[in-house]
Amino acid sequence: MRIPRWAAAVAVVTICVAAAALGTAGSSNAKPTAGSTIALVSDIGKFTDKGFNQNQLAGFNKAKAQLGFTGLPLQSNSTSDYSPNFNTAVRKGAKLVIAAGFLLAGTEATYAKQFPNVHFAITDYTVHIPPFSDKKGKILYKNVEGLTYSANESGCLVGVLAAKMAQKEGGDTIGAVGGLTIPPVDIWIAGYRFCAQKAVPGTKVLIQYSQDFVATDKCKTVATNEISQGAKVVFQVAGGCGLGVFKAADAAGAWAIGVDVDQYKLGKRVLTSGVKRVDNGVIAAIKQELAGKFKGGTDLNFNLRNGGMGIGKINPTVPKAYIALMNSYKKRIIAGTLKVPAALK
Repeated sequence: MRIPRWAAAVAVVTICVAAAALGTAGSSNAKPTAGSTIALVSDIGKFTDKGFNQNQLAGFNKAKAQLGFTGLPLQSNSTSDYSPNFNTAVRKGAKLVIAAGFLLAGTEATYAKQFPNVHFAITDYTVHIPPFSDKKGKILYKNVEGLTYSANESGCLVGVLAAKMAQKEGGDTIGAVGGLTIPPVDIWIAGYRFCAQKAVPGTKVLIQYSQDFVATDKCKTVATNEISQGAKVVFQVAGGCGLGVFKAADAAGAWAIGVDVDQYKLGKRVLTSGVKRVDNGVIAAIKQELAGKFKGGTDLNFNLRNGGMGIGKINPTVPKAYIALMNSYKKRIIAGTLKVPAALK
């Protein structure tokens, strides 16, 4: 059976962290209070990525200001920082440790197993698949909660606008630049492609990956390549690396679409952005913890219906008819009459 590249990536991280020395860390059975310590561990995109990680830190800091807990934000500059950051969080008495991304799953599972009295949450990962459950879906760790997002829904909305704008400019091709080939990236692109081709039949969707979430030059190169193949609009799903897509679009006179947060001001030709409220997810997990209502072994899912997904500022050049069409897709998704795929096939 073919093993997906994302699964291999998680396996590598898991193997590395399993060998880490954890003996110096400790845990506590004390009931959480407003004065409790809560930690947020970034993914390799860092807290300065102007998107995914940075927005989670914003939510973390907002919750800290409102609720008065002791905050412990820990930045991962590389995957080798995952285990030391978790170790620091547990050693300093964190009652809740939030992992800011998919690639941290292996590390979090290792610590959740060793410290069952510490609560853990993770963005963009369900607890119903390994390493948090077995292959049959049986939950292995009752102290882990998944923070999941229906990014395919917002991907759909920006896909509609992308296809219509490409058509308006006399083209039939749009593009997407992914970071790593992992489910939290592909779910965006799956919705984008599906609804673009539904809104304008015959639309070609170029999909390429930079294999990086940081280096802007890599994403700029990939985007430039797609534009040279006729893409009139390019959707970036690559974190900080994706900022290079805006540079490529500006240089070529193409359109770019941002991701995770409203990135309208990060380029001269930003069409709109697919917004994922990861800040709200962090806040929700913290509120649960401090209220003594943490729900380990389950997922909190965020979507268009509950405001966990959305769309950023739309460029004024977009015709109102296109926006109305996009909103009709949104209504159908919320009503359950339009099912948007969550994976690329």
